[in-house]
Amino acid sequence: MRLDGVLFFPVTPFDGNGAVAEAVLAKHVSDGVAAGAGGVFAACGTGEFNALDLTDYTKVMTTSVAATQGRVPVFGGAGGPLPMARAIARAAADSGADGLLLLPPYLVSAPPSGLVRYVREVAAATDLPVIIYQRGNARFSPAAVAELAALPNVIGFKDGLGDLDLLQRIILTVRAAAPSGEFTFFNGLPTAELTVPAYRGLGVNLYSSAVFAFAPEIALAFHKAVTSGDDALVRRLLTGFYLPLVELRDLVPGYAVSLVKAGVRLRGLDVGGVRAPLTDLTPDHLTTLRHLTTTGLHLATT
Repeated sequence: MRLDGVLFFPVTPFDGNGAVAEAVLAKHVSDGVAAGAGGVFAACGTGEFNALDLTDYTKVMTTSVAATQGRVPVFGGAGGPLPMARAIARAAADSGADGLLLLPPYLVSAPPSGLVRYVREVAAATDLPVIIYQRGNARFSPAAVAELAALPNVIGFKDGLGDLDLLQRIILTVRAAAPSGEFTFFNGLPTAELTVPAYRGLGVNLYSSAVFAFAPEIALAFHKAVTSGDDALVRRLLTGFYLPLVELRDLVPGYAVSLVKAGVRLRGLDVGGVRAPLTDLTPDHLTTLRHLTTTGLHLATT
């Protein structure tokens, strides 16, 4: 199993009654894979993992695995309270997922030693490969990541903090502890493209692309530009599309997810709105997103 290219984080569609819209999800995932996704990460942050119960989660994972048809790896989100995280890990395995993205435990803060214990206990509940997600209240020390990297099914570390000094120390510590081992690092910041050049300077080339969920043309054009050394196009896309998108995202808490879901609707797929406590875009913000998407598509094709 190898992750490469642009990583796709699909939204979770809801129907008019608020239930998971499985047929819409199947089309969303299948279209994303056909567009060129290098991997599918279902029921993660963009997929509103925080708002899904176990039944919802199982529907999302089963549908995503079936829609992908083995073309690329499928990872499922996991996290939250330890008993729930273990149950979700088992549900992901039963659904045919290829791995887990382990999100933070919620509400409580914990020292690195407690986070190590949390990851160990979730990883022990499944044989699936696990990627650790550092974000918010889950801040790992270099020694903690090196200890976890020694576990046979912990295969990667996704950084959502943006502390490049800490990440550099983590990378160096892990590589020194296992110089010949395979352990993958990811840029997991929201709207990751904005920081891709900085992360690539640390040797972190993989990143999650929320934009791919609603504008794969833009996400793929950016990926091609950044990997081929087309710095002029990288700058145009960052300045003309990604920077104003991030500025719009930061206007309202939770818009990192709401913007993506609105973008999918704007492109013609009715995925419904977001579940509480998130809020959908205001009409003015929706208009701004429409204009930004048009601009980004133009930049990506000229």
